[in-house]
Amino acid sequence: MAVRAVIFDFDGVIVETEEPFYLAWREVWASFGQDLALDEWATCIGTGLGPGTFDPVSELVRRTGLDLDEAEIRARTRQVAAPLVHSSTLRPGVADWLGEADAAGLPVAIASSSPRSWIEEHLARLDLATRFPVVACFDDCGVTKPDPASYLLACRQLGITPREGLAVEDSLHGVKAAKNAGLACVGVPTAMPAHLDLSLADLVLPSLAEATLAGTIERLAA
Repeated sequence: MAVRAVIFDFDGVIVETEEPFYLAWREVWASFGQDLALDEWATCIGTGLGPGTFDPVSELVRRTGLDLDEAEIRARTRQVAAPLVHSSTLRPGVADWLGEADAAGLPVAIASSSPRSWIEEHLARLDLATRFPVVACFDDCGVTKPDPASYLLACRQLGITPREGLAVEDSLHGVKAAKNAGLACVGVPTAMPAHLDLSLADLVLPSLAEATLAGTIERLAA
C-alpha cells in the first residue's frame, strides 16, 4: 500500500481523555446510588457522546426517576474530570510517530467526533497547536463515528484518496468509521476500550510505542 498521510483519532489516541470522563460520570452516578458499568459506557467510546448514542444523563434520569437538571449534572461531571484530563500527556509512541511522519514528508491530520474547541484546547496544552494542519471534527460534519464523514473530509482536505490514508484508532466505532471510509486502520486500544473487539482493524498494536510508523506501513503492505 502507498500511504501518503496518517490520520489520527484524538480522544484515546493522541491523549487519554476517555478514562477521566468515565471515572467522573461513574462518580456522579454513584452519588445517586447508581453504578455506571464499563461495558455500558464503552458503547459510546469513539462517538463523542453524539446524537443517538448512550446518554449518561437521560439514563440516570430513567434509573432514578428523578427530575435532574441536565446542565448541572454535566457541569458537575466536567468539574470532576477536569484535573485528570488536564494532567494527561501524549500517549506512548505518539511523539515518535509524528516525528517519523514529519521526517518522511507524510502529512498528518485528526479525524474526531469531538468538537473543535475541545481538540484545539488540548493541542495547545500539549504544544501541538500547529502540528495538525487538518482537523476534521463534529463541527465540520455534524455526525459522529462510526459514520465515516470525518475521515472522508480529512482525506479531501489532505488531497488524498482514502486508499492512501492510514488511520489510527482506539475504539470499535472509530475503526468502523475508518474502514467504512476506505482507509487502512491500525487499532491501538487504551485501558478503557481494551476489552472491545478491534479485529476489524487491519492491524492491532498494544501501543504505538510497540512499533515504528515505517515498520507498521511495511507490515500492512505485506
